[in-house]
Formats: sequence, structure tokens, C-alpha cells
Amino acid sequence: MEENIFFKNEGPYFLDQIFENSKIKKNQKIFDVKPLDKASEKDLSFYDSIIYRDFAIKTKALACLTTEKLKKDLPQSTIPIVVNNVLYELCRATKKFYSKADIDYPDNTLELADEAKFTNVKFGRNVLVGNNCKIGSGSIIGSNTIIEQNVRISENCVLGSFIKLKNSIIGKSVVIQDGCKIGLKGFGFIPTNKINLKFPHIGKVVIGDNVEIASNCTIDRGSIDDTVIGQNTYLDNQVHIAHNVKIGNNCMIAGQVGFAGSTIIGNNVSIGGQAGISGHLKIGNNVKIGGGSGVVKNVPDNSIVMGYPAVPLKEFLKTSKK
Repeated sequence: MEENIFFKNEGPYFLDQIFENSKIKKNQKIFDVKPLDKASEKDLSFYDSIIYRDFAIKTKALACLTTEKLKKDLPQSTIPIVVNNVLYELCRATKKFYSKADIDYPDNTLELADEAKFTNVKFGRNVLVGNNCKIGSGSIIGSNTIIEQNVRISENCVLGSFIKLKNSIIGKSVVIQDGCKIGLKGFGFIPTNKINLKFPHIGKVVIGDNVEIASNCTIDRGSIDDTVIGQNTYLDNQVHIAHNVKIGNNCMIAGQVGFAGSTIIGNNVSIGGQAGISGHLKIGNNVKIGGGSGVVKNVPDNSIVMGYPAVPLKEFLKTSKK
């Protein structure tokens, strides 16, 4: 089972310690909380939307939070835990396993970088590094940058100044320019009548080789899954990437583009400045999205879309002439 190096797992727990349900056997032990496609026979997962049916029918999860309507899609080997509000119960369960993941607490292990502890790494002034960080040979870290505990940075990376990096794994030859904030908690909460319940974010940010991230971008870590940026993808200034977003290889993202949570972007995608991409969408390979567009539904491979809401380019040009 893959260990979460950024957050302490306080499990395992028996299912009946987490959920009050007379149908749950008392000897069913859960070791972690995982998305449908990554859950093992020891994990709890969740299924709250038909758009994830393909993952649901193949999941290996021991138990799964779901609704009465959706439980039929789960394999017989998975225990359905039927609830009224899947995300609320998921939040409660995740908090039990990871009680410190709903707030970004300051890293109290930070110390001034010592080049003697790293091989062929150059640091600017006032760089702070947490415990158990790994920084690859040939990397350069700019002044006033903070790298929190357990972060992994591969060889030949260049990080600018005033960057904050946490809960992240960085590939080779990655360039991150000044002012970026990567791996912080995303915008996730469950509204109730009395309080907005903060959703723990236990995932990480994974950045592939040869990625370039321009100034003042914000990339949130995953909630239950990870946030991923594929190799050779370039982000312009002030791009925001929310939790669980997956961006493919060789993508070009212009300035001030915003991605809502859990959207998947294919390979070779180009997005013009100030476009907005809604959550839980699938954007295909070789797609082009015009600047200022608002994408609110899935976009198939090899499409060119523009407008708000975004439509195929030919349709946009017809309506804009009227």
C-alpha cells in the first residue's frame, strides 16, 4: 500500500467505529480512504455521481459510501454504505484518519538551507527547508523560498524567489517562477446549518518533467486524489489549478486561466487567457479553448471551442456575426 508521506494516517479503524449502521459487520477493518480507481481491498472509497460509474464497477474497495440509487453499480465484493450525503460522510471519515489535514498548519521543522546537506544544489538568501526534503543535483533555489517537510524535487530544477512549496513531488528540469504557491489546501468544505465543515485534503501535487510554471500561479493539492501536471506542460502567470485536477502532457495554458476541482485535461491542449474550466469535466486531447471562454461541459478530442458557454468555433463565429 502506498504510504502518504505528507499526512499521518491515524488508522486503521473498524467500519462500525466510523459509521453507525446495523448492517456493517464489526470485524471489517479499514486502513485508508482512497478514490475508486486507487482503492484496495483494505480501503474505503466513495461514489456520488454517475459520471464515475466506469470506476465504480471496477473498484476493489472493501467499502464504499454511496446512495441508494448508485449502489447497484458497485461490485459484490464491495460493501455499500448508503447515506444521504456522501461528501459529508466522506469528510467525517477522512477527518478520523487524517485529523490534521483540514488546516495548513505551519511547518515547525523549517531551518535555513544548508548547502552542505545537499549535493550540488545552490540556494539564495533566506531559503527555509523542512525535515526530510530531497532536492536533486543541479537544482537552484531562489531567495526567500520555503520548501516544507517531505517535499521531493528532482534534478536540474530552477525555483525562483518567494515560492512556497509543500505536499509536492517535482520532476526533473522543472522551472517554477517567483511567487508561486504549490501544494496548499484547496477550496473544499461541506456547508451545514451551523458551520462550514472543512474537508481534509490528503492528496499531493505531482509535477512531471520539463514543466514550466510562471509567476504567481496557485496549484492546490488533491483532496482524496492527487493534483497532476503532465510533462512538458507550460503555465503562464496567475493560473489557478484546484484540487484533483489532472493536466496532460504538452499543454499550453495562458495567463489567468482557472480550473475548478477534479477536471481532467488531455494531452496537447491549448487554453487562451482568462478562460474558466468548470469542475468534474473531461477535456479531450488536442483541444483548443479560446481566451475568455467558459467551459461548462465535456469537450471531445480535436475540438476548437470558444465563448461563454464555450461552443464549437464555427458555431461561435456564426452567432457573433448576428
